[in-house]
Amino acid sequence: MNDGMPLPPGPLDALTDVAGLRVGHAQRVGNGWLTGVTVVLAPEGGTVAAADVRGGGPGTRETDVLDPRNLVTHVDAVVLTGGSAFGLDAAGGVVAWLEEHGRGFQVGPDPSEVVPIVPAAVLFDLGRGGDWRARPDAALGRAAVEDAASREVGAGFPEGTVGAGTGARAGGFKGGIGTASAVLPSGATVAALVAVNSAGSPVDPGSGALYGEPDGRVPSAGRHAEAARRLAEAGAETLRRSVPAGRPPLNTTLAVVATDAALSPSQAQKLAGTAHGGLARAVRPAHLMTDGDTVFALATGGRPGPEGPTPIEAALAFNEVLAAGADVLVRAVAKGVLAAEGADTPGGVFPAYRELYGDR
Repeated sequence: MNDGMPLPPGPLDALTDVAGLRVGHAQRVGNGWLTGVTVVLAPEGGTVAAADVRGGGPGTRETDVLDPRNLVTHVDAVVLTGGSAFGLDAAGGVVAWLEEHGRGFQVGPDPSEVVPIVPAAVLFDLGRGGDWRARPDAALGRAAVEDAASREVGAGFPEGTVGAGTGARAGGFKGGIGTASAVLPSGATVAALVAVNSAGSPVDPGSGALYGEPDGRVPSAGRHAEAARRLAEAGAETLRRSVPAGRPPLNTTLAVVATDAALSPSQAQKLAGTAHGGLARAVRPAHLMTDGDTVFALATGGRPGPEGPTPIEAALAFNEVLAAGADVLVRAVAKGVLAAEGADTPGGVFPAYRELYGDR
C-alpha cells in the first residue's frame, strides 16, 4: 500500500494521462444559452466500463448495459451533458458519428453492422442562460465527439466553463469541468474528469477553503467575510430571476474515473463505487435527492491489472487503484471550481470562486 505520501500526477494531471482516451467539448453561450456536452472517446475497440449512480434524481442512458452480469463489456464513448433529461439527445449525435466510423458492438457479418455503446448522464442546467429551451441536442453531441477525435491521443483539453461544465453551478459558486491524475508505484495511472454541478458546496462555509484542497491556502477572515456577502447577494439575485420562471434548484455532479490497469467489469464497478467517496469528500453534502450524482469507470487495459501471489495481496494491490480513484476525483472537483469563470445571465448570477477569493 501507499506509504501515505501523495501520489505524483501524470504528465498533464488529466484524464488523458490514461493512454488511449481523448476528451472533447462543445458548448453554446449567450442569447439564452449556457450549456454544453463533454465526450470521453475510448480507443478503437472500446474499453471496459461500469457505472455507479448515487444521486436521488439521475438522468442516464445505457447504464444498465454496464451491469457486469450483462452481455456488453466495452463502451465506445461516454457522454456527460447539460440539459437534464432533454440533454440525452446529445448521445444520439455521438452514436451516429461512431457508426459512421465503424465503431461499436458488431452485430452482423459486415464490419459496418455495429451498434455503438455510448452511456450518458445528464446534469441540470436548464434556464441558467435565461432560455429554458436552450439545451444540448444531437448536433452539439456530434460537435463534442468531433472535438475529441480531432485531438491527439494523450493531448490535454480545456477545464472550467466548457462542455458539460458550461452551465454548471456548485453550491452557489460557478461549477465547471475539472480533471486530475495520479501514477501508482506500479506504474499504472488513475485519473478523473468531473463536471461539478452540486447542490452541496465545494467550499467550507466557515473558512472559504475548498474541501478538495486540504493543503491549500485558507482565505483571510476579511476576504472570506466579503466573499460570503457577495455570494449571498448573487444567490438572492439568482433566486429573484429564476423563481418567477419556475426554475427549481436542481443539480447533479457527473464524473469519469479511468485507469490503464486491466480490470474486469466487476472491478470497474467497484472503482466507480469507491470513487463516490472522493465526491463526498470534495462536495458536502453529496448524493442528495436533487442531485443525480453518477460516476463512470473506464479501464483501458494497457497495463497489467492488480495482482499478487495470494488473493489478499491481489486485493491490496487493487486497493491502491480504488484509493487513487477517490483521491483524483477530490482534486478534480477542486480544479474544476478553480478553473470556472463566473456568469451573469437572465437566468442568474453565478460567481466564480476565484472571482470572490482571488489569490486567497
